[in-house]
Amino acid sequence: MAPRANWKGFIKVAEVTCPVALYSAASTSERIAFHTINRATGHRVRRQFIDSETGKPVAKEDQVKGYEVSQGDDVMLDPDEVAAAVPDSDKTLAVSAFIACAEIDDVYFDKPYYLAPADPMAEEAFALIREGLRRKKVAAIARTVLFRRVRTVLIRAHGDGMIATTLNFDYEVRSAKEAFSDIPSTRIKGEMLELAEHIINTKAGRFDASKFDDRYERALEDLVKAKLEGKTIAPRKPAKSEKVVDLMAALRASAGAGGKKPAPRSPAKRKAASKARTPARRRKAG
Repeated sequence: MAPRANWKGFIKVAEVTCPVALYSAASTSERIAFHTINRATGHRVRRQFIDSETGKPVAKEDQVKGYEVSQGDDVMLDPDEVAAAVPDSDKTLAVSAFIACAEIDDVYFDKPYYLAPADPMAEEAFALIREGLRRKKVAAIARTVLFRRVRTVLIRAHGDGMIATTLNFDYEVRSAKEAFSDIPSTRIKGEMLELAEHIINTKAGRFDASKFDDRYERALEDLVKAKLEGKTIAPRKPAKSEKVVDLMAALRASAGAGGKKPAPRSPAKRKAASKARTPARRRKAG
């Protein structure tokens, strides 16, 4: 049985329209959650809004939104005024373009949702759109109002359904140029690069999310269990600081730990390998 949909509407490609439903693909609801407790009484602590100047509690009906225009000066907005700014919605994911999957920069990815047909009558049209995306190896770009905001959504084929990923707006994505501006231009070549390639080859694997362990969540579970059992919680010892070692020595040691060290390649083989490498996918630079 499918879970409750977060949103229902239509996906429209040219004149083809299909009723669809969005379901959360990722959730933090299963994480351990804590309450704030009064240590003296054991009772839960409740939050209360107070006036920053008078210190008096402010009733809910007297709480309004405010936008700071200068230090200590806010423009007040009533709930009805804020609601009026929410765009009208026709519940339609109107596809405006198709983009090759290889060209998509995932730095713009926000939150994924599963997209499925909303009723049995829509299954044929849904399958047509899904298989068209899959065969052409493209993703659809669509816009609609989701949760009170106009969102751009990237839609891709995924198994028997589709994935609809909301995208960050351009102004929300920080420039990679700023983050990397202090990194010097360094060329790595020769034995050092060959050792690095060898280490990568020995660690080659496949993506399997089930192998990724949430160590913090597991540690919290163990902590709660130990407290319930009345065990004494020993403070954790500080981690040992790593010594700075020679990079080449570290590479050689790492390559040796992974098995037989790579044999030196001839200049001709190095040149051929260099040509065979594909360029890394570009990130946003401006």
